Amino acid sequence: MRIFFTGGSGKAGKHVATHLADLGHQVTNADLVHLGYPSVTDLKVDLTDVGETYSAMAGLARMDELDLGSKPNYDAVVHFAAVPAILLAPDAKTYATNVLSTYNVLEAATRLGIRKIVFASSETTYGVCFAQGERRPQYVPVDEEHPTVPEDSYAMSKVAGEVTARSFQARTGADIYGLRINNVIEPHEYADMFPDFLTDPSLRRRNIFAYIDTRDLGQMVQRCLEVDGLGYEVFNVANADMSVAATTQEVQDRFYDGIELTRQMGPNETFYSIDKARRLLGYEPQHSWRDVLPDPRADT
Repeated sequence: MRIFFTGGSGKAGKHVATHLADLGHQVTNADLVHLGYPSVTDLKVDLTDVGETYSAMAGLARMDELDLGSKPNYDAVVHFAAVPAILLAPDAKTYATNVLSTYNVLEAATRLGIRKIVFASSETTYGVCFAQGERRPQYVPVDEEHPTVPEDSYAMSKVAGEVTARSFQARTGADIYGLRINNVIEPHEYADMFPDFLTDPSLRRRNIFAYIDTRDLGQMVQRCLEVDGLGYEVFNVANADMSVAATTQEVQDRFYDGIELTRQMGPNETFYSIDKARRLLGYEPQHSWRDVLPDPRADT
């Protein structure tokens, strides 16, 4: 596939863009910063500028495309570009940048007839991650039907992006899939970060005790590109287990006492449900912190 990938130089994007390129797809990285990966084409684009966005998506990606009989079209758009969290820019700037860039990307893609769009939403849409004080889910495990009522500018922008995407899908009938991506973890971060998480599970409360390995995020986007005909859908994206050593029962007793449990759960199962992605996309995470670090409770 010829893929227009926005935000391919970011923490999550660089792993997914290179994963797709390594699979043999032609990937154009539309970002303000170059990725510099040999098999990914870098194109500097300000996605908050509708003219730049449309021109980039409608144009050539590489010099060798000049030798083709006609200009090729993109087969898919993967939109990861964003101000990726609160406190990196003023709230108003975060919201405006994310909402406008998402609108511009969706409008350009659908007007150019691109029938597959995958965009990054966020775990923060459920209102737990960046809440002032403590917010707990209404029920666990948290699935895609859980209300999305956040209070912060970043998560608000992601909810607005989902509404915008749903509207463009209704207008065009294209496949547009949103990914509510949990806390993105690079492989080296297991050794750097997870020992503290295993000692103190409260550090993971805001992430609903979940995480997503960048390699499994790449698999998730790959599955979205391969599965057609779902129309508009949103999917939670996480690994199958929790990011803590405590069992699900222990987490439930300590942090979710009084919260409705909608079904029985496995002893280490994530509270951030990925059942829908498994069912509709065939997504199955392959990685875990347990592949790298010893479980401190294994001998107890």
